[in-house]
Amino acid sequence: MHLVSLARAREAAPIPGFLEVFHRGSLRLELYRPRGHDPQQPHAQDELYVVISGSGTFRCAGQVQTFGPGDLLYAAAGAEHRFEAFSEDLEVWVVFYGPSGGEQPGSRRVLGQVWPE
Repeated sequence: MHLVSLARAREAAPIPGFLEVFHRGSLRLELYRPRGHDPQQPHAQDELYVVISGSGTFRCAGQVQTFGPGDLLYAAAGAEHRFEAFSEDLEVWVVFYGPSGGEQPGSRRVLGQVWPE
């Protein structure tokens, strides 16, 4: 078992920037704390963001969604995405997973409802 402490990750993570805190196989967990602007480029793997603190809007594949603490955001492998109009206290856990190019397309479940890709 491994414990990833938010307090310890905060001490080690650059502001702005990313800090990898866990890596096993295709799974990678990072703490991300952007400031001012988000320079991200599309990634080779699927990606989840869990918002720790802060709020703003998230642009992904041409869609824009507002977010706040506790929200979960998804970006498919290769999708253009970034945080926009976000507060200065934005912190997110970033989870990269799966093969390069992303999981196989298909349906997904969101709160028990099936959503087509």
